Amino acid sequence: MPIYEYKCDDCGTHFEKLVRRSSDTPGLECPSCGQKHLTQELSTFAARAGAAKAEMPSCPSGRCSNPGMCGMN
Repeated sequence: MPIYEYKCDDCGTHFEKLVRRSSDTPGLECPSCGQKHLTQELSTFAARAGAAKAEMPSCPSGRCSNPGMCGMN
């Protein structure tokens, strides 16, 4: 089930909504003012800082300067 981001055209409130089906969106209202004049925003994702470095495989031989590109993995 995707989470969509919306902006209310009347009061400017930004909010997220878990939408089960596309048929759930016609009755969608702003949680602040209750109006139905909404614009779907482009969603972005967040990456955790340092996660890529912690998850990088290490070279079994210990000789590679770039373990993610090591041919020995």
